[in-house]
Amino acid sequence: MKRNGTLNSEIAKTLADLGHTDTVAIGDCGLPIPIDVKKIDLALKLGTPSFIDVLTELVAEMVVEKITIATEIHTENAAMFAQIQSIVGCEIEYIEVSHEAFKEQLSTTKAVVRTGEATPYANCILHAGVNF
Repeated sequence: MKRNGTLNSEIAKTLADLGHTDTVAIGDCGLPIPIDVKKIDLALKLGTPSFIDVLTELVAEMVVEKITIATEIHTENAAMFAQIQSIVGCEIEYIEVSHEAFKEQLSTTKAVVRTGEATPYANCILHAGVNF
């Protein structure tokens, strides 16, 4: 058994397999996930686990070079954007696209981690960097 870090075996394997520029998404419970993309479903009930809990864990486990978010988060869930910035930081590049374009980009992610989050636009795509 692992001593610490991500215990979910699907998440741990997905993160270990990421290469530079590969992406993994974190989505709220309503985000449509393309059928051909791996879905790691953590949703237990509304709000559990939260988007922030999952984001915090993934950012602790991977090198994040940039992050993609929907522009609508600024008007529809500004508090969530502030939380994202507090976890990911302001030093990395933020790519902002429409929510429709965001959903289209999901088809190229290695996986989407589905949370129980039930607030609008609580979604992001993390782009893997390198640790050297």
